[in-house]
Amino acid sequence: MDFRTEFKPLTVQPQQIEGKSFEMITEELGPHPFTDEQYPIVQRVIHASADFELGRSMLFHPDAIQAGIKAIRSGKQVVADVQMVQVGTNKQRIEKHGGEIKVYISDPDVMEEAKRLNTTRAIISMRKAIKEADGGIFAIGNAPTALLELIRLIKEGEAKPGLVIGLPVGFVSAAESKEELAKLDVPFITNIGRKGGSTVTVAALNAISILADQV
Repeated sequence: MDFRTEFKPLTVQPQQIEGKSFEMITEELGPHPFTDEQYPIVQRVIHASADFELGRSMLFHPDAIQAGIKAIRSGKQVVADVQMVQVGTNKQRIEKHGGEIKVYISDPDVMEEAKRLNTTRAIISMRKAIKEADGGIFAIGNAPTALLELIRLIKEGEAKPGLVIGLPVGFVSAAESKEELAKLDVPFITNIGRKGGSTVTVAALNAISILADQV
């Protein structure tokens, strides 16, 4: 077998690969309940994970997409629960509107306070973040405890995020935290079940930033 000949269809430009991938996703996903606004987020989540079950489990607050676009265009801060989300996000699309993406979990004061209170850094990082990111986007893909704390702060009137992207992965409190998020009357993007993670959180956030760039 001539390897170069056999795999020639794969050696195309990145945009062509992405476009072909999206075509395959649309074909395989088939009929779905998502709106035209929501579908690009679902599409990129599936593209990042190759997981159609995860894609089908996505849930959206009716105002989620427009709220996310508004937050980015208004230069609001984006808060990530872990560095992996920060690193994977297209910062240029956030920064061109005057915003930035920040992570607090490794800040010395956060680590010190978590140790003093015998709690998690994820929890303390959310308490710090709400003081600096009013109306911003919170992107949580790793720590269910961060999402649960943010939900508590929202319920108590201490936090008013523009959008919560809550897609933590795991066995302990991940599914439960997302169930609680879906009960809130704040713009959110989440999913049902244990699946999620930093990669799909990045995919959802980047999809929103792409929409924010469009006229």
